[in-house]
Amino acid sequence: MGKSVQDKASQLRYVQNRVQMLHEVVATYDAESVDVEDLERFLTMMSELEIKINRFKQDWEEGR
Repeated sequence: MGKSVQDKASQLRYVQNRVQMLHEVVATYDAESVDVEDLERFLTMMSELEIKINRFKQDWEEGR
């Protein structure tokens, strides 16, 4: 997923950028053409972000 994000400010910017990207992806969906595979890909992206946020949370709890 790119280079390592170390400090809190960078981690927060990373999350903000990913949420914005997810919003842009879902905003392109059209009810007439979206399919199950599109939704599965979106869920995968959300799951990957959740994993990253949990890593950041761990860092913050450990005082990094």
